Amino acid sequence: MAHTELDLQERVAIQRMLEAKLPITQIAARLGRHRSTVYREIGRNRFEDEELAYLNGYYGVVAHKSAQDRRARRRKLVRLDTLRDHVVDRLIAGWTPEQIAGRLSHEGQAIRVSHETIYAYVYSKEGQSERLARHLPSRRKKRRPRYARRPRDQVFPPDRSIHQRPEHVKTREKFGDWEGDLMIFERSTGKMNVASLVERKTRFAVLFRNNDRSSTHFMITLMNVMEPLPQPARRSITFDRGFEFRAWRRLKADIGTESWFCDPQAPWQKGSVENLNKRARRYLPRDTQLAALSNRNMKAICDRLNGTPRKCLGWRTPTEAFRDEMMKLR
Repeated sequence: MAHTELDLQERVAIQRMLEAKLPITQIAARLGRHRSTVYREIGRNRFEDEELAYLNGYYGVVAHKSAQDRRARRRKLVRLDTLRDHVVDRLIAGWTPEQIAGRLSHEGQAIRVSHETIYAYVYSKEGQSERLARHLPSRRKKRRPRYARRPRDQVFPPDRSIHQRPEHVKTREKFGDWEGDLMIFERSTGKMNVASLVERKTRFAVLFRNNDRSSTHFMITLMNVMEPLPQPARRSITFDRGFEFRAWRRLKADIGTESWFCDPQAPWQKGSVENLNKRARRYLPRDTQLAALSNRNMKAICDRLNGTPRKCLGWRTPTEAFRDEMMKLR
């Protein structure tokens, strides 16, 4: 059955049945709607006014007008090409809907749009056809309810323990299993840090600057770094249990990469990346001013680390080993 919006007649019927004190389940049954549809309708379109509190309640005609006004606001980004192009351009540039809406207000633009309207457009049929959701910080395919319950399971559940990793990860038999960590610097550098990644079989290192220690920000940046690799080159990443890695589920959901976690207080279990951090400290001491480091600087450090012959690789360099493995995937 195709989805249809409630019409005026149904909303008036809801008002009358509420006045008759009928339960929501019975109202929904009479309308042929799911009870959650009726609950949501009453919650969204109920009239409320602090100064006229005695009039607060659900009124069919008022509710219908509220719903139409909301739909008109949501369609603003469909009707106005210039506004839509501006919003899409800012989304692609990495701005959040709140930043886009706030900036329009700050600039005193005659035509503005709320962040909720931008979110509604992103998840609308038009927005989904343009795959706009991938530019959002959350990178979800569907939007969660604003007050959705938080999952109560453990942040790092037992089935993600390093002891549950496939044997081939431990033995380095296969290509595409990584270890990840954060290199922390002095407080004077602010929230900036450097993320370190190393591919276990080839010892190939990746370093990138991370401007915020929040888990969401870190995972988004990490996914942007890893996603260009073919899937077999990013099978899994092993982390410690730092709070920066709490959003690990996004790796699996968005780019298909598994996550594994060391035991508490056992960073030595991801020895490859710990070794990388020690070598990288020669170029990135704790008092490094990260804000002054450009992407070119970071690449130069990676090139130096990856261009050094390694005994464990038969004196090949990590770059050579990584390139050989990538060639096998073609």
